[in-house]
Amino acid sequence: MSTVKRFIAGVICPRCAAMDRIRAWEQNGIRYRECVSCDFFEQLPVEDENSSELTTRVNQVRDEQKNQDVQPVRILDPGKPRS
Repeated sequence: MSTVKRFIAGVICPRCAAMDRIRAWEQNGIRYRECVSCDFFEQLPVEDENSSELTTRVNQVRDEQKNQDVQPVRILDPGKPRS
């Protein structure tokens, strides 16, 4: 049985900087990544289910958002006078 190698959308190769050229697969508890444009190849151990998610700019709250009070937005009806 062969291992399915899948391309990772939006990933940039750390060696040649080509986008959408990295493919990844897992085999025997090891995660592999390789670039089809250059000779970049990487092996990473597969993390357990209990390990935390990798910290990225997308899944983190910005400092200014942490300290900001949340206020509801009120929509005004232009036909009614404000009180």
